[in-house]
Amino acid sequence: MPRRIAIIDLVGLSPALIGKHTPAIASFARDRGGVRTLRPVLPAVTTTVQSSMLTGVAPSQHGIVGNGWLDRDLGEVQFWKQSNPLVQAEKLWETARRRDQSVTCANICWWYAMHSTCDYMVTPRPIYRADGRKVPDCLTHPPDLRDRLTRSLGPFPLFKFWGPGADITSTRWIADAAIRVERDHSPTINLVYLPHLDYGLQKLGPDHADIPQHLRDLDHEVARLLEHYTARGVEPILVSEYGVVPVTDAVAPNRVLREAGLLTWREELGREMVDPAACGAFAVADHQIAHVYLGKTGASRHDEIASLLAATPGIEQVLVGEQRTAAGLGHARTGDLVLISNRDRWFCHDWWLDDDHAPDYQRTVDIHRKPGYDPRELFVDPAIRFPKLAIGSRLIRRKLGFRTLLDVIPTDTSLVRGSHGRVDQGLGWDGILVADAAANLDDEADGRVPCTAVRDLALGTIFG
Repeated sequence: MPRRIAIIDLVGLSPALIGKHTPAIASFARDRGGVRTLRPVLPAVTTTVQSSMLTGVAPSQHGIVGNGWLDRDLGEVQFWKQSNPLVQAEKLWETARRRDQSVTCANICWWYAMHSTCDYMVTPRPIYRADGRKVPDCLTHPPDLRDRLTRSLGPFPLFKFWGPGADITSTRWIADAAIRVERDHSPTINLVYLPHLDYGLQKLGPDHADIPQHLRDLDHEVARLLEHYTARGVEPILVSEYGVVPVTDAVAPNRVLREAGLLTWREELGREMVDPAACGAFAVADHQIAHVYLGKTGASRHDEIASLLAATPGIEQVLVGEQRTAAGLGHARTGDLVLISNRDRWFCHDWWLDDDHAPDYQRTVDIHRKPGYDPRELFVDPAIRFPKLAIGSRLIRRKLGFRTLLDVIPTDTSLVRGSHGRVDQGLGWDGILVADAAANLDDEADGRVPCTAVRDLALGTIFG
């Protein structure tokens, strides 16, 4: 009989943050032989690390080279897609099911949940109305699971999941949903994603005075999950994908490329719009890494562009050719160049030189339209004197049926105080692994356990 497990992803939690503010997590770790430091793959971002944990292989094999990339066939940057077939390797539950057909799996908000072979699935999925409104909701499998969860928990709190209003509310909803799914269906594998701490750390930085409260809030939800799972004979495994380090400001590689005459942009109603696939070179920014894709004109200037970017302040490394393969990124989705920032910097996608000419979506929460990850979406522009009034008036206009932009997001990159993506942040600032079997894992020379080991650890726990 397979043993049942729950892999709980405490995103952003690093060994350095476990202590007096996380009593439940610390106690569980002591009972399980301590906290192991988890070495992420490059890039240390959510979709890539989660995919490596669940497949046991590097991005060069599973193909998730970042939270987004330039689709060369479509000619479009694709960010935050959710279809599981994008992960081009066998997943944990599929491997387990080959060994025992009775194995079932519930995915509660881990990424690439849609169209998977999981038995139960919950993922954030708003309803986009034709009038421009975005209605909070989730997508589930089976479909009626959404109705059951909504009746008992209310609609998925989308605006508490991401954006200026992000807080513990979404993590609490996810924890409640995970408890109900496990109680009702008893899956062999429970995957649970708790996002709250990650966004607080990016917004405030790990040294901010409010972070202890964020840790206590997270610990409370973890305590509830641990109590529920252990009481029902489910073995919890705690992981985090990466730690978050302090940053001072962003680097804008697309502005460097623009000044070198490599960007193709046009003016639309006073706004500067870019066509990434038409550019000689375009950087898809993703936290502390960026993929640079070269067009026809850029390919002939490959070495020049690499040297130009390597000389840019805030860029620590430019990976070219086989260096990308050596870093685990030998895949067709990988950029022709891969940039790694200094430890105290992050990459923004900005290509405009004057904020008044930025695309209109830049000042909104629009994770799919922006050709790069934008943590500024966690803030309301401090230049807005009465933010609640500004937001409220715009929401009222939307409810009345008017097409109104919720344009309250700042363009100032210096507001962001935490980031991640590198694999060498320093011991104590990577991800975590807490599990019964973790003590038996061989670590690397630097004392870290590779995140790709999570799959086999989980299989070993299930089958003994």
